[in-house]
Parts: sequence; C-alpha cells; structure tokens
Amino acid sequence: MSEWNRSGENQFTFNPPYRAPEPLVAKRSRRPLRALGIATLTMAAALVGGIIGSTAFTLSYLAISQPAPVVVNNTEQVNWVTGAAANAAPSVATIGVEDASGSGSGSGVALTEDGYILTNAHVVTLGGLTDQANITVQLWNGEVYPAELVGYDSIYDLAVLKIDAIGLKPIAFADSDSLNVGEDVVAIGAPLGLSSTVTQGIISALNRTIQVASSEVSENPGLQFWNGTGTAPISLQVIQTDAAINPGNSGGALVNSSGELIGINVAIATAGNAESGSIGVGFAIPSNTAERIAQEIVETGSATHGLLGAMVSDNTAENSSFSTGAYVEDVTDGGAAQSAGIRAGDIVVRFGGELVASASDLTALVRAEPAGAAVEVEVIRSSERLTFQVTLGDAADLN
Repeated sequence: MSEWNRSGENQFTFNPPYRAPEPLVAKRSRRPLRALGIATLTMAAALVGGIIGSTAFTLSYLAISQPAPVVVNNTEQVNWVTGAAANAAPSVATIGVEDASGSGSGSGVALTEDGYILTNAHVVTLGGLTDQANITVQLWNGEVYPAELVGYDSIYDLAVLKIDAIGLKPIAFADSDSLNVGEDVVAIGAPLGLSSTVTQGIISALNRTIQVASSEVSENPGLQFWNGTGTAPISLQVIQTDAAINPGNSGGALVNSSGELIGINVAIATAGNAESGSIGVGFAIPSNTAERIAQEIVETGSATHGLLGAMVSDNTAENSSFSTGAYVEDVTDGGAAQSAGIRAGDIVVRFGGELVASASDLTALVRAEPAGAAVEVEVIRSSERLTFQVTLGDAADLN
C-alpha cells in the first residue's frame, strides 16, 4: 500500500451520456454529443467506455445538487462496506464538463491535499470533442470549484485536474499487483449524477484486456465507430468487477475492503442495448498504472508509454477463433524488440510475467509501462521458449 503524495445483438459499444429529466435542468440551446463509437472485441458482450462518465446534467444543476453523505444510523449494524465507503467517499468528487459541443459529468478522486484530482480523459474531453471545456468539481461536502486541466493521457484514458482548494483527503493507493479474484470491492462515484453512490461487488477477473475508442482531441473529434478502418481503438489492461458501474461512475474509485484505491472506473459492458446500465461487467484501470500516469501528468503535464517496436497480430489456433499469443509480423530496425533479439515469426506469450493471449493483450501491457522500462519478454520460436530482457522505447516516437 502506498499513499499518493506530491512532496439484443451482443457487441462492445460505448454508453451514451445520461440525459437528466427536464425539470432538473435549465433549458438551453446546445448541440448533442456525437455518436459514440464501437470497439469490437472477441467477447460476446458490449463494452461501454469512452464517454461512460458523461451525463447531461448542466453545471447549474451540479452546483445545487448536494452529495449524499455516508449515513450511519445504527452503529451496531455497520459492515465492511460502510467502513470502506466512509474511508474513501471523502476522496471522491463529481466532475461537471461543459462547452459548445455539449455537457457531461463524471467522477474523480483526490490525489493531494492541495487540489489535484484524477479522473478519466474521456470525461474531461467529452469523449474527444474538446480539450477546452469549462470544468467544475464538486467535493463530497457540496463545495464547488472551477478546475484547470493539468493534462490528459488518451492512451490510458486518464486525466488530472487542479482546483484552488486545500484540505482535500487524498485517496490511499493499494498495490493492484497484489489483488486476488474474488476479493470484495466497492465502487464509489456519481452514476446518473447521484454523487457519493456506493455499490458492492467482487473482483471478477484480473489482467483483462478491453478496447475502447480514444478520447484524444484531433481534427476529427468524437468517439468514432470502429469498423476495422481508420484510427484503431486503444487497448487497456483492466480489472473486471461485478460492482454496479453506470454512466457517471467514470473516473471514480474502485476500492478494497479498507477503502484503498485499487482502480479507476472506466467502462462497463451491456448486452447489446446502448441505453442500458450495469449488467455486472465493469472495468477499472489498475491503481498501479493510474498512480504512475497521474504522477507523470502532475510533474510534466503528460505521461510516457512504452514502445516494443514490433508489428503483431493474434496467433490464432488452427481451426479455431482462439488466440494463443501475439505473433510478431515484423520488428522495427533499431527498435526495442530487435535490439533485445526478438525476431519476426516469434510468438510473444508473456510480458513482464503476465500472460499474453492476443495482440491487444501485448499492446495494453506495453503501453501500461513507462518509456525506458526494462521488461522480461517470453516468446516461442520454433517450439522453443526463449526469454529476452527488453528496454522499451517511447510511444511518443510514433508521432
């Protein structure tokens, strides 16, 4: 454990923003958010990512909406969920985002006492529409502050905000590499704009890879449908949980039974209906990855990511749709893979001790590492297992 401190048809799709009922929002003219994109995976479900955290509550509504405290009426009946929520809830905030492109809201967690807050990139960019939005943060006690966007990372869908406030309760980070499947967890955030909402579940799976559309703001902004052409989706290595996560939970906390952060909620799955909420398949970016990226953004305004220097594809088993590794199609001259001795034709089966079952697995694992990281890579070459020590390059070199 460490304390962050500065001194129908099943398919993977994105969740549309929640629209508040008319009586709750002041009427105003605005353009609707763009259609949200599809990131197809080989699993028979629908992944809701990118703009999951965005809801259509306006800032005026956020300003008057008081978050619900963690209420304890009977101390004799307090359980671990109450304890975990009471410990972590003061570190969780609600985030409002608005510009001419639309409006939305999500969640965030306090990193420092002096106002740094971590959330998802897709929340602060309205799913890639803008990086110039007006952002406000409502703390658990109802106080509202304007926020500055320190920086965002579209590769791992994380962003850091800064508010002019002191006395925040920083979230305590747990070691996400020490988690077990079956562990009790609690998700805290603002689903549908309902601040300080607590839901309980377990860790359903670890080292899961999902693909979501990038939230990067570009000449063609917005989350686009992924159909095998154009800009590829980003791959994330995530924790899977059955704790209920809904639109507005994005950027919020997934905590352990002690109230320590184990992940930043990022996406949910639906069974083919983009309007539906949680079906018990949610995903969170592991705390170790989130902490590393957050620290880099605070210090430099951006984060680094590893580069293997290899073109890979799924190594599909014969007469099967199952992949058994990442097949190296080619390596970059002078790149990290070639320098370490990896060749075209090798099949990567482990990276940094983690099982690699597909090309997207490898991409997610590589990008989770910082540039310059030294990692052990295991490959199969002509039925022989070989291990290489690889010093990763910098993904920024691709630009």
